[in-house]
Amino acid sequence: MSASYQLLIGLGNPGARYEATRHNAGVWLLDQVARRHASGFRSLARCFGAIADADIEGVRIRLFRPDTFMNHSGRAVAAVAGFYKVPVERILIAHDEIDLPPGAVRLKRGGGHGGHNGLRDVVPQLGGAGFSRIRIGVGHPGHRDRVIGHVLDSPPATERSEIDDAIDRVVGDIARIAGGDLEGVMNALHRRDRGSHEASRPAREQ
Repeated sequence: MSASYQLLIGLGNPGARYEATRHNAGVWLLDQVARRHASGFRSLARCFGAIADADIEGVRIRLFRPDTFMNHSGRAVAAVAGFYKVPVERILIAHDEIDLPPGAVRLKRGGGHGGHNGLRDVVPQLGGAGFSRIRIGVGHPGHRDRVIGHVLDSPPATERSEIDDAIDRVVGDIARIAGGDLEGVMNALHRRDRGSHEASRPAREQ
């Protein structure tokens, strides 16, 4: 098992206008973890965001919610990592993922930004992409010209329910994730997703 994570960050856009939009899926997850394991957020102006201290079954981890807009997430992420002296490999970032359908979630170590504008800004400001990610599926609109409108819109109730279910699955395993068992949780989540897919597939005609 790898070393535990020191910092869990939820990417999104600030303000009431955006709180229910797909781009804020990372914040939705962060808030769920905070409700279960932290006493509340406090402003950390020097790092352009809000911080909470969580104790998750003995694993101490800080939760951070940037106040910057998504495209400028790197400024806040780099500031909080520098302030608490957290190495990049001990950072876990939750974010929306258009390449996964609503209800799917994937965990990943390293990799590129994959076209995600928040990660696109984070990678150079952290000096690398060695952090880990919680990728929360929000679906693809079908054409790249519609992506911005898609992520800045609220999902219909059925999709939001699927996304919330995926977040609940991750939060249910957050102690293992925070403790560094990313591979074990990844395998379990992927098996559950495959099982759900098989259960929903119509029976073949005889």
